[in-house]
Amino acid sequence: MKVRRLSYKGWKNCYQISNRILELLVTADVGPRIISFGFKGGTNVFWVNKKFLGKSRSKQWTHYGGHRLWHAPESMPRTYSPDNMPVKVEKSKNLIRFIQSVEKDTGIQKEIAIKLSNDENPAEVKIIHRLRNTNSWPIELAPWALSVMGPGGKAIIPLPPRGSHSNPDNLLPVNLIALWPYTNMQDPRWSWGKRYIMLQQDGTQSEPQKVGVGVKDGWIAYANHGHLFVKKFYYDQEARYPDFGCPVETFTNADMLEVETLGPLAYLKPGSCAEHQERWFLFKNVPVPLDDNDVDQYILPKIHSVE
Repeated sequence: MKVRRLSYKGWKNCYQISNRILELLVTADVGPRIISFGFKGGTNVFWVNKKFLGKSRSKQWTHYGGHRLWHAPESMPRTYSPDNMPVKVEKSKNLIRFIQSVEKDTGIQKEIAIKLSNDENPAEVKIIHRLRNTNSWPIELAPWALSVMGPGGKAIIPLPPRGSHSNPDNLLPVNLIALWPYTNMQDPRWSWGKRYIMLQQDGTQSEPQKVGVGVKDGWIAYANHGHLFVKKFYYDQEARYPDFGCPVETFTNADMLEVETLGPLAYLKPGSCAEHQERWFLFKNVPVPLDDNDVDQYILPKIHSVE
């Protein structure tokens, strides 16, 4: 893992983290925020808000894009505590940490730590999200990891195996789907398959869409411009998750699409920390799937290759 300090699109204090295959860029002027991810020398798979390039120190929460850490369940104003100030950077041999100052409104301190594997193909990035309670009282929350993806692609969410109604073992439900007040299941951007739910990002559609899913398989993916971005996580069957029990959520509007994973709800005593890890993978030459069969043919083998 190589780390180099540089300037990027107006942010003067950034860190490029790379190996022979992959490259991440994190700005330390705001955040913690991973502002770019892709193949080394390639395009950024994340969406970045051009209006706020190089900006910092705003008193309002700012949608920079990239990858960020929130705490769930979502609420106003707690979730939208600004992350517009410089972060502390701590480097070791195999890990680099980006640590936010304590949020004044919440008493929570956010941290994102990054560990990039050796030059294996596919290379793996481990993203460790931490929320630390600095209050004098306990609080309940869950780490919430949001990756804001570039326009034009499609999110893929797995569903549990289907079965026959005539089978007496199939009398009870096997998973849940959470809908928001603005979720429109008739919107053409949705694909409600038998084995997968998919959501298309479309710049001509301004109405937001969101869904949460009780994913037990531990992954969500995004296919776009021949690239497949995969996020893997550990699902705890004994834990409680936010939003009726959703470890996976996706949101889209006319600009971008978010692929989101959530850790279990944690009752944090003063001084304690909640942690949620994601494993990131990136693949080339993967088409955007049109239906369940395409996912089985093009996407699922990539998922299985990084078990």
